[in-house]
Amino acid sequence: MPYQLILNTCPDFAVAQTLAKQIVENKLAACVNILPALTSVYCWQGKVETAQEHLLLIKAPSSQYSKIEQFIKSHHPYDVPEIIAFSIENGLPAYLQWIDSCASLK
Repeated sequence: MPYQLILNTCPDFAVAQTLAKQIVENKLAACVNILPALTSVYCWQGKVETAQEHLLLIKAPSSQYSKIEQFIKSHHPYDVPEIIAFSIENGLPAYLQWIDSCASLK
């Protein structure tokens, strides 16, 4: 089964922790890491903005992507949340099997 690493930035730790916990509790992903103290510089509505954010690293089967995307869009405070997925080409087989066992297809 193919796997993905999905990136999502959040405005603060509380939002990041809530989303991470709900994604795992709903068995959409096996694990979500929260990386704190990220500074983002980005263009928004014609202006250059700077914000402190937290980054979620979401590890899940590729088959869960659309459900994860919909979940984030429904629960995220940003109008256009960052949702970017990368394919995982290789990984420790036991770890990838663990992702399968935790992120069930609903």
